[in-house]
Amino acid sequence: MEYLKTLRSLEEAGAPLEEGSEEERRAVERFQNLLSDFKAPDFGERIPEVYARDVFFNDTIKTVHGTEDLQEYLTKTGEAIDKGTVEFLDLVSDKGNYYFRWAMTIRFKRFARGQDKRSVGMTHVRFDSAGKVVLHQDFWDSAGGLFEHVPALGWMLRRAKKGL
Repeated sequence: MEYLKTLRSLEEAGAPLEEGSEEERRAVERFQNLLSDFKAPDFGERIPEVYARDVFFNDTIKTVHGTEDLQEYLTKTGEAIDKGTVEFLDLVSDKGNYYFRWAMTIRFKRFARGQDKRSVGMTHVRFDSAGKVVLHQDFWDSAGGLFEHVPALGWMLRRAKKGL
């Protein structure tokens, strides 16, 4: 549970941004603006502006450490889709922990061509004192949101769900 280990060490340091501060507002806004459109022309270039150099990132599909690897991963993700948007539905924060509830719309280049697929989820974020994301942990149904649209794998997942 690398996520929990990382979270504990960050929580020991306390909440780096003052609740209700301008720095907190700007950090939240930068995060939401970046992820609202994976196909934005400057998406990859903006990742280091939002994520800390030593970020822990897990989207339930892959765990990444550091902005260089994150930039490579998210840029490749953007290249594999025709559309990728996130609508932020609400935000709850407590003691330096930020929980963003969202709905994602994605259109894959290779799977379910021409169809927008929607998924809902939540992301747990912690910022550093500079307002950059040091922890990003997604919670969402990656099987239904992604893997069910892969031809053979999707058939097996749908079949397994029907049998439950």
